[in-house]
Amino acid sequence: MFQLGNCIVSEEIIENDFVCNLNACKGACCVDGEAGAPLEDSETEILVDIFKDIKPFLRPEGAAAIEEQGCFVKGDDGEWETPLVNGSECAYVTFSPSGIAKCGLEEAYDQGATSWKKPVSCHLYPVRVKEYSKLTAVNYHKWQICDPACALGTELQVPIYKFVKEALVRKFGEKWYKELEEVAKSLSKS
Repeated sequence: MFQLGNCIVSEEIIENDFVCNLNACKGACCVDGEAGAPLEDSETEILVDIFKDIKPFLRPEGAAAIEEQGCFVKGDDGEWETPLVNGSECAYVTFSPSGIAKCGLEEAYDQGATSWKKPVSCHLYPVRVKEYSKLTAVNYHKWQICDPACALGTELQVPIYKFVKEALVRKFGEKWYKELEEVAKSLSKS
């Protein structure tokens, strides 16, 4: 672990490689698990504000789950998260003709329907961020369904922090990310 500003960062995001391999995992991170995607407080308002714009990009069952449960729900841990369809996949998920899970929020963004890409927790994955009163923990979330992503990352030699660069900059800023790159360079030399 090392500290960047008020963040305690796991060295695992530098030491481990990762590149999503959707052909292998079929987007299982949007489907498997017991909870929806974690949401920041500000993101709950965004989801409410953009729902009418993203609804055409969602599956009917996803839109119905959102209309029934709301654009966000309180999880068992007391934190905000995306609602689920029948306790399974994220309500915002769509599926390609080949069965790969995709994000309806991101599709709406890519098509210009909104200016918001998706929850930062999804954008950062496999990095997980936990806010505490004085510090923020930045960790690598290992999940067996991502083994193909780890293998592809190793093959392509892409460390996690580089794979999620855009999301880390979105969350912490360009200056923070440049400091992270400096730490990575110094760790690789030692």
